[in-house]
Amino acid sequence: MQHFLLIAILVAPILVLTILRINAALVFLSLCLGYVLVDQVANDANSLITYLAPNANSISAATWRLIMLFAPMILTCVIMIFSIKGKVKTLLNILPAAATGVLGLLLAVPLMTPGLRGTITHQTLWTQLNRAQALVIGLGAFISLIFLWTQRRQAKKSE
Repeated sequence: MQHFLLIAILVAPILVLTILRINAALVFLSLCLGYVLVDQVANDANSLITYLAPNANSISAATWRLIMLFAPMILTCVIMIFSIKGKVKTLLNILPAAATGVLGLLLAVPLMTPGLRGTITHQTLWTQLNRAQALVIGLGAFISLIFLWTQRRQAKKSE
């Protein structure tokens, strides 16, 4: 049953990005931006919120980090809906969509609460994905850049 959940988490972004024809290359890069925000900004943002509202019901650090990770990606999805035109481009969009799904899982699991994180990290599929993290990031970035480079508009020829 746990493998089913992990596979569903991996397949969901592929389906959503493909069906809604969202530019998965930009979503992948937005997810990378989210990771930079988590890595570079999350601690300071949490300190600022605690300073400004010390008595407020605080959201856990794990929740803040997950919000910061996925916010750029979600905004990009909303803005880029139906941005991919044509069947060939839609099919090619599956590659960066798959990389986005795997990278999203790889980046989110370490930010989760210990109980949930433990449930996922003890699975064989997680171990295999975790070992392939550098490959996923490298290929995902390369595929995303190639996809973006091929999307540039053709300049109209002046006659």
